[in-house]
Amino acid sequence: MPDSPRDPETRATQQKWPDRIYLVRHGQSAGNVARDAAEAAGEHWIDIATRDVDVPLSALGRSQAHALAEWFRALPLEQRPDAFFASPYQRALETMTIVLDTGVFPDAHVVHDERLREKEFGVVDRMTKFGIKATYPQLDEQRSHVGKFYFRPPGGESWCDVILRLRSVIDTMTRDYTQRSVLIVAHQVVVNCFRYLFERMTERQILDLDRNADVPNCGVTLYEFDRALGDRGKLALRFANFAAPLVEAGTPVTVAPDVPAAPKS
Repeated sequence: MPDSPRDPETRATQQKWPDRIYLVRHGQSAGNVARDAAEAAGEHWIDIATRDVDVPLSALGRSQAHALAEWFRALPLEQRPDAFFASPYQRALETMTIVLDTGVFPDAHVVHDERLREKEFGVVDRMTKFGIKATYPQLDEQRSHVGKFYFRPPGGESWCDVILRLRSVIDTMTRDYTQRSVLIVAHQVVVNCFRYLFERMTERQILDLDRNADVPNCGVTLYEFDRALGDRGKLALRFANFAAPLVEAGTPVTVAPDVPAAPKS
């Protein structure tokens, strides 16, 4: 009679995680470009006519995505992703599409997962740091007091809110994608919040990470399952914010935050 999954010895040998998870931030977006221009000019508003969800890649962002695609194409077959998840935001979907257009991922199906969406900014959406201070000085003061991890602008989200929805993404990974190789294309805060969960960080650790290590556009963070870790094995960080594919292709590396910007603290 086969071992029951309820048996302690069987549980100890079962792998609940994917073999590897690639976390990728989308390429530079037109929103990043508009934000930089607005901040440089001291403007209160970022000149973006579309919804944040519809902001496309910039020309540089498309070049970055092509460099990333070539890096994935060069990976050995056994290391390539075979399951694909993307934020439904246009800049993330465009990045994923360019990667898949290499032709080495036949019949790939991309899951458009709203849980991977950008952090929602609520009433401060499309405002620069100057605009936030001028229009909502009490909110700006509250954010400085509470800290960005817990601060939730009206109508928006805190980092904790993003982490809560990513917990259910991890549940999906461990339920349906065991021993798969998963590629996730999303946003800067999403990448850092996954790292908070996978590496079991504290508030101080994740904020130190955010302050000291920007997530480059089309940068890659890789976790691989290591059976030797813990009682049943777990994900191990292999590298973070890996921008070598862009450097090797001669493509500029950009690290500007997604809009609206908030001072690091």
